[in-house]
Amino acid sequence: MTAPAAVNPQLLALRDRIDAVDRELLALLNRRAQLALDVGELKKHEGSPVFRPEREAQVIDGLKAVNPGPLPNACVAPIWREIMSASRALESPTRVAYLGPAGTFSEEAALGYFGSSIVRVPCANFDEVFHTTSTGAADFGVVPVENSSEGVVTRSLDLFLHTPLFIIGETSLFVRHNLLRLSNSLDGVTAVLAHPQALAQCNAWLSTHLPHAERRPVSSNAEGARLAALDGTVAAIAGTRASGEFGLHIVAPAVQDDAHNRTRFAVVTHPQRHPAPKASGHDCTSLVVSVDNRPGAVHDMLVPLKTHGVSMSRFESRPARSGQWEYYFYIDLEGHPDEAHVGTALKELRSVCAFFKILGTYPVDVH
Repeated sequence: MTAPAAVNPQLLALRDRIDAVDRELLALLNRRAQLALDVGELKKHEGSPVFRPEREAQVIDGLKAVNPGPLPNACVAPIWREIMSASRALESPTRVAYLGPAGTFSEEAALGYFGSSIVRVPCANFDEVFHTTSTGAADFGVVPVENSSEGVVTRSLDLFLHTPLFIIGETSLFVRHNLLRLSNSLDGVTAVLAHPQALAQCNAWLSTHLPHAERRPVSSNAEGARLAALDGTVAAIAGTRASGEFGLHIVAPAVQDDAHNRTRFAVVTHPQRHPAPKASGHDCTSLVVSVDNRPGAVHDMLVPLKTHGVSMSRFESRPARSGQWEYYFYIDLEGHPDEAHVGTALKELRSVCAFFKILGTYPVDVH
């Protein structure tokens, strides 16, 4: 029997140093957690919310600004989100609703934004996410609002019109679709199950590799994966998390047509339970408006933005369903209403609109 190879003494010494640093880190994290608890007690007396997205954004931005490396800034945000998530959980459990079941991209977006120390509230559809958050069964909801290849998620936009929820944050997720199945083969696939958006995002690949398979829309990609785990003749389009959750093979990875496919998610809550975030220095203001159906009305709506130097990063129209060929316009503006030029532009914009609703003002990630 061969004796085990001797371990390099230098490697052992480095491991000992890493272990010592880990113990120091643990002690510092506990010191930080105690300070967070002290802050939490003050917040209770003041009636302040536990979660302040603009404060967390400023903390992460500050750390990125002084980061000496070699740890890249891209790693700083997820590490500190987990640290802050654990600290928030010491004060009060945060309940977050999202499109379920387990393994969806919405769940991944929720965990990426809030950290893993949350109470997960998976929902059957977007309507249930809004309802659960509106009634207080969840503190926050996470819903997709826009995809880089398929455009806006229309149901999410429509729900903003009919619920009191408003946006307090956003997160963007790289979406990598995989074809999942019980057997590790494309042979004999009779149907492919996925959310309609995912089916559309993989249209070219499906037409080439599974042209005769039925494309069957379901409530979520993870629900498709769950059903594929029960029927060997069908496949699902979903993320890597879903393959592990339901014990499926990744038959074909990265089947999305756009290699840079991303989805933007909005974080929503009820205004009676959470205040609007204060200005962070890099904010977005989302609103929905409509104007009277007359010549030049849309032009007049945009004039205040140009006059006061407010940049518009998104402009989408949706039918008002009034039967009169009227539209709602969903607009994202750069800046916060507390900034003078933004506040003035919004006041003038409101005066020329037949309908005006601010959907939220929130910090955006700066890479």
